[in-house]
Amino acid sequence: MMKIKIMGTGCMKCKRLAKNVEKAVAELGVSAEIEKVEDINAIMDSGVMLTPGLIVDDELKFSGRVADVKEIKAILQGGM
Repeated sequence: MMKIKIMGTGCMKCKRLAKNVEKAVAELGVSAEIEKVEDINAIMDSGVMLTPGLIVDDELKFSGRVADVKEIKAILQGGM
């Protein structure tokens, strides 16, 4: 099972990223555990200095922006 962490304090961008991740997971039909991390210390400890950030299987994929569903699907399929 894939482990996905959405790193963000709960701002609008973070919520939009969370929705895009949920949609990408649903469209791909992959088995994934999605966790929303809002603790600022945990966010910084993971290497995210700008939110929102996306971590897949303990690897930081990006931070500081909201990816669209297409990009997230590519990441989840191993394309990025």
